[in-house]
Amino acid sequence: MTPTALLIFAGIYALAVLSPGPGVAAVVARALATGYKRTIPFILGIVLGDLFWFGLVVSGLTVIAHNFYIVFAIIKYVGAAYLLYLAWKLWRAPAKSPEEQNYARGEGFRLGVAGFSMTIGNPKTMIFFLAILPQVVVLEDMKTPAIAELCVLMAVILFAIMLVYAVLAAKARTFIASPRQMKMVNRATGGLMAGVAVAVATR
Repeated sequence: MTPTALLIFAGIYALAVLSPGPGVAAVVARALATGYKRTIPFILGIVLGDLFWFGLVVSGLTVIAHNFYIVFAIIKYVGAAYLLYLAWKLWRAPAKSPEEQNYARGEGFRLGVAGFSMTIGNPKTMIFFLAILPQVVVLEDMKTPAIAELCVLMAVILFAIMLVYAVLAAKARTFIASPRQMKMVNRATGGLMAGVAVAVATR
């Protein structure tokens, strides 16, 4: 692809990622509760989910995706269920700073799967790849180098933007001065995560 075409795609994709949606809300909720470092596996799952949808569209497998909707529905509900579990954990989390919290065994893998599952069922993601992307890129004429370029570009843009959201959310925790305030934040983020889970499951 030409530099101009890549720049146009990057701008449109960045705007789509920046716009509020279940992914942004979940990343913010997670980072507020546990810090940005423990949010990175979740972000990587979101990146893989976007690349998965891109692969389906480029491969012309969207028809198969529609025919096997039940499979995607199951993945979506599993992801929503895990997000609800995370919401419950956040709601009941002790009033500790992220640095004081212990990592759970296998947490990174589970968060990655949750991010991937959420992205598979995210209506904003589906709309972008099934409706907007074909209007921006001529998929039928794309060769392997162009596909690789777009994959790298999407991964970098999505990871960078989500990480910025996570870092900003984590920084907000530094203004919490008391355990009571921290407990309120934990419950607020737990409620937000639960809302994301419901939004994903019902769309």
